[in-house]
Amino acid sequence: MNDFKHYTVMLNEAVDALECKSGKIYVDCTLGGGGHSELILKRISPDGRLIAFDVDDEAIAHSKERLKNYKNLTIVKSSYTNIKSELKKLGIEKITGGVILDLGASYHQLTKAERGFSFSKNAPLDMRFDMESDFSAYDVVNNYKEGDLVRIFSEYGEERFSKRIAKKIVEVRSKKKIETTGELADIIISATPKVKGVIHPATRVFQAIRIEVNNELKNVNNVLHDILDLLEIGGIISVLSFHSLEDRIVKQFFKQESQKCRCNEMICKCLPPRIELVNKKPITASQEELKENPPSRSAKLRIARCIS
Repeated sequence: MNDFKHYTVMLNEAVDALECKSGKIYVDCTLGGGGHSELILKRISPDGRLIAFDVDDEAIAHSKERLKNYKNLTIVKSSYTNIKSELKKLGIEKITGGVILDLGASYHQLTKAERGFSFSKNAPLDMRFDMESDFSAYDVVNNYKEGDLVRIFSEYGEERFSKRIAKKIVEVRSKKKIETTGELADIIISATPKVKGVIHPATRVFQAIRIEVNNELKNVNNVLHDILDLLEIGGIISVLSFHSLEDRIVKQFFKQESQKCRCNEMICKCLPPRIELVNKKPITASQEELKENPPSRSAKLRIARCIS
């Protein structure tokens, strides 16, 4: 697994937020390259316990090797969306320490050609985080109705030329199925006017398709509710997001669950707030990190503590 490359974004900030203590239970919802997990393990040893989730076999194999000397780690090959059922299998009723949720796809996933995430490397249309899933980018591009393509490109990619691109995709696939990332990128370029900018014309559409394939935004919203149900009072949730759609979900969830009144009635009947915000504004990467890893510029860290 020497070819596995992964940069851990905001390593210290995200783990510092958890206020790690030995003897408590922590969860890393997105194991990835194991960077956050390793630092958590160092801080909670010898008596703390870490449960780490991932669906990517390559990430798990890499991290198992990296973290092989830690005896208080349990790696679960499952999506974080199954956090409640998987912890129940392990006999864990409450997360006593905290949870870290890094919503970014790994550098390894995005840059390995055969995974089909990148328009810069021609490969089969795939984009699955979980390689055992039977639904991929190929299905979205070749089977979705034109209106559904417009919707996901607009909602998940915030792409202003969604209608043009969707129409062109449907036109091309009516003659021949679209098989590769290169074909799709060429279609997008041909369907959009030349606009001066720093990002490739296919960037937003590829993001939108990836989100759809992996059900990312719905999963984020659902897991936040599950985590809050599992956190013991005093437990902390540390969330790293990498684009505005994810950050908006986290921000709105934290705001809703930290408000004293959520009903807007004359006589409030709301239960007490479940969390308190540790930081009202998101924490961003340091200048030193931005120099070392420029993609960190999109990262936003939000932290909250369970209070009821």
